[in-house]
Amino acid sequence: MKRSELVAALKDFPYKDLRFAKVDTHRGLRRDFAEVIYAKGKTPADIVAIARVLRESGHSVLVTKLDSAKSKSVRKELPWLTYFPEARIAASGFPPRRIGNGRKPEMAGSVLIVTAGTSDIPVAEECFVTLRSFGIPARKIFDVGVAGLHRVLAHRKQLQAARVIVVVAGMDGALPSVISGLVGSPVIAVPTSAGYGASFKGVAPLLTMLNSCSPGVAVVNIDNGFGAGYLAAAIVRNK
Repeated sequence: MKRSELVAALKDFPYKDLRFAKVDTHRGLRRDFAEVIYAKGKTPADIVAIARVLRESGHSVLVTKLDSAKSKSVRKELPWLTYFPEARIAASGFPPRRIGNGRKPEMAGSVLIVTAGTSDIPVAEECFVTLRSFGIPARKIFDVGVAGLHRVLAHRKQLQAARVIVVVAGMDGALPSVISGLVGSPVIAVPTSAGYGASFKGVAPLLTMLNSCSPGVAVVNIDNGFGAGYLAAAIVRNK
């Protein structure tokens, strides 16, 4: 590499200062996955500016919690983004041009995403799109909650074959414990805000999951499908 090229490559080390944001262009070198844009609280112009920096740095772009109205403005400027309305995510394609530090993912099995009910699907889709944007294979099983245990038992072979299982549930939040008791793989529990008044917008299932009597259950925050996908991808990538 020529000196001028080296200087250009290190010019923005370790971040690009946009005044309103400092884009971590080297996060992929540390974490294997590039910085992700959280859309809430940002204007479309903010999102576009950050996305362009990531793109120019050779990374794929992932924008989470992006509502449909804001997505129209963003995609007008960045037509190379694909918007997934149910997941509320915009992504630059599958598989990404580059995952973190550029290494191809070494995957030790796939991720299975399970929901207790249909109201939990948007959070599950956020997890699914996150995984696919990182190049991780994932499958989905929806609406197999504890109100009808025969439904989840019908998928026992799929559950036992998965490397990691993400279980998304609102209401009583009991499904992660049930599934963890059936398998030997790690279970990532995602509480959702789906439920009636006493579910307290996801606090009730969150507490249920945190108090799981089945070992091997990790819990992310309420409605955090992205966080579950990120953790599942890290487990799969690192075997």
